[in-house]
Amino acid sequence: MTAPRIDTETLRRLPKAVLHDHLDGGLRPATVIELAAAVGHTLPTTDPDELAAWYVEAAGSGDLVRYIGTFEHTLAVMQTREGLLRVAEEYVLDLAADGVVYAEVRYAPELNTRAGLTLAEVVETVQEGLAAGMAKAAAAGTPVRVGTLLCGMRMFDRVGEAAELAVAYRDAGVVGFDIAGAEDGFPPADHLAAFEHLRAESVPFTIHAGEAYGLPSIHQAVQVCGAQRLGHGVRITEDIVDGKLGRLAGWVRDRRIALEMCPTSNLQTGCAASIAEHPITALKDLGFRVTLNTDNRLVSGTTMTREMALLVEDAGWTAKDLRTVTVNAVKSAFLPFDERKALIEDVILPGYAEAL
Repeated sequence: MTAPRIDTETLRRLPKAVLHDHLDGGLRPATVIELAAAVGHTLPTTDPDELAAWYVEAAGSGDLVRYIGTFEHTLAVMQTREGLLRVAEEYVLDLAADGVVYAEVRYAPELNTRAGLTLAEVVETVQEGLAAGMAKAAAAGTPVRVGTLLCGMRMFDRVGEAAELAVAYRDAGVVGFDIAGAEDGFPPADHLAAFEHLRAESVPFTIHAGEAYGLPSIHQAVQVCGAQRLGHGVRITEDIVDGKLGRLAGWVRDRRIALEMCPTSNLQTGCAASIAEHPITALKDLGFRVTLNTDNRLVSGTTMTREMALLVEDAGWTAKDLRTVTVNAVKSAFLPFDERKALIEDVILPGYAEAL
């Protein structure tokens, strides 16, 4: 017998946890248009529906570099205190409406300083906006907890500064660190000093690896730099032949290093041909700590509910599969153990039992 199909409304009600979602990739189209008008930035279109469609089309080229290039317009409206406050608050409210109960949002503060904000001002403003969003969501009966991952851009020279910021604000809402940007030609080990500093200060970090570049980037991220999670990590499959794991794949699975997988985004950047063929299902079945994520909700035209629905419809996922990856995400969240345990036992598991 096959499991009954889960309808979209039920999926929306399921409690969700997202570990890999970029602040500058998840703006509301109408917000981009309004903020762009305020700062005099020209957009491809000023119609919200057309702009949303433009993002998905432009990002669906199968080229990671072009995909990243779509952020020109969102970043242009995130250079002022007013813009950052609005974007951060709406970010939280949109997640809450999608049934997300825990999220880690990532962004690179150095990309928000063009209009004169300092790195510290950027971080403090984003945290203020996130706090406002969390307060409104809680008041509306849809509480969501959001932690922040600060990113260093791997192709630039300010990764060390971003790491210092993560240390400085680790008691003010920042829960970890990441490096982002083009992978090919910019290996994680180039920033080993930053990762050693974070380890010395007991600040956890994830690393974008195994998306646009293969096993060497995953090896460096895990074995050289010491990442606790992998951003995407889809190309770990290159170390798996006929279900047999190579040494690196075995290390990642056996040490429970979480894979922050983003199916729709991976289709856009050419990492997979379809949802049905995406490695997330095979890796889940092989026992990897797979997590499900959106990456960039505007750029990919997606939500957590949509990602779940695609896996149910195209890859045969069941409610048990969805619960597994949700629990996986909380287990690998950059939170203290007792808080993760409480989130699973008091929110995730009861929420699944109620919705289903």
